[in-house]
Amino acid sequence: MKKKQENTKLNKIKFYIIAIIFIIVLVCFFYNIYKLIIQPTKSFVVERGKIYKEEQAIGYVIRDESVIKGQNYKNGIVQIKNEGEKVSKGDPVFRYYSNNESDLVKKIEELDNEIQDAMSEQNDIFSSDMKLLDKQINEILGKISTTNSRNLIEEYKKNINNLITKKAKIAGELSPAGSYIKKLIEKRSTYENELNSGAEYINAERSGIVSYRIDGLEETLTPNSFNMLSPEYLAKLNLKTGQIISTSNESGKIVNNFECYIATILRSDKAKEAKVNDNVTIRLSNLNEINSKIEYIATESDGSILLVLKIDKEVEELINYRKISFDVIWWSYEGLKIPNNSILQDGEISYIIRNRVGYTDKIAVKILKQNDDYAIIDNYTAVELQKMGYSSEEIKNMRNITLNDEILLNPNM
Repeated sequence: MKKKQENTKLNKIKFYIIAIIFIIVLVCFFYNIYKLIIQPTKSFVVERGKIYKEEQAIGYVIRDESVIKGQNYKNGIVQIKNEGEKVSKGDPVFRYYSNNESDLVKKIEELDNEIQDAMSEQNDIFSSDMKLLDKQINEILGKISTTNSRNLIEEYKKNINNLITKKAKIAGELSPAGSYIKKLIEKRSTYENELNSGAEYINAERSGIVSYRIDGLEETLTPNSFNMLSPEYLAKLNLKTGQIISTSNESGKIVNNFECYIATILRSDKAKEAKVNDNVTIRLSNLNEINSKIEYIATESDGSILLVLKIDKEVEELINYRKISFDVIWWSYEGLKIPNNSILQDGEISYIIRNRVGYTDKIAVKILKQNDDYAIIDNYTAVELQKMGYSSEEIKNMRNITLNDEILLNPNM
């Protein structure tokens, strides 16, 4: 009986020991899971990268542009030059529809069909001039099949009509039915003259690129109006960021394609330190980074800074917009890139903890440039370390940081 009680007591002790071990294992397991969730990674692989000091901005595009408009703007536009096409001074840009244009065009098309029918019956006309005209017509038809430009297609059609008219005139001279064809040609010429005399052509007053996107601010937001800009003035324009300017059916404009300006309101310390003629990089929404120069600065009553940046790249890309979002990049630096939370301070010396196969080394590093999240670093030279007070033996035993090294994050934790 006594032996049975001792066995029971021993079994209870074993049970309690096993239970305690199980609880300890369970606690350790959940603790490690907790650490894994709260701190999923404790290391970083040194990489070669670039860091920026930048800020997001909203800008208003200011262009050197001239609106061109005629008397018959209510008739609607026939584009001669495409959106974004370059023109020289004096080139025709567009024309307005003439009065009764649709009726005249219809009558001319009907006459063209009659002339074609009359000519098709004259199979005995084989002059070299006729063959040459047929060859030219076929060449133009081939060009039409390879282009999507509406203006080019209209131009090709006009050329074909002119060639057909020439053929008709030759047929009128050489064929027995010439008098009938001549009458058709004369009638067509009358309609064509009436059509051309009623059309108003608008020519470029300067060289540049053509745009039909008119928003009414072409005469207001100009390179000569920087001193009129203010946060209040720009806000009252009620423009939407990234909205594409609508195409006008009444007028066009010629835009200086060599340069434009972006006005923006900033509040950062870097903006307050900026000066006219400083170079600044900007990043557009298409992620292209382009150089700009500060052309104008004004400090507003609320402490904000109005900057006008001049750019000479991507001008055509901005023609569709008046208000854009972009990034102002004050500086950028490239080299060995590490997170700030991997850096420790020992007096005036910065260092990192490198981990190689479980062995750690404390390595002094030189911080070349730093932003809010990352730093660009390099190794100290022997001369620099000597000036900092390290002995030759200490310098000899020091390690260097290299690309793809693994370093610890939050090493003081």
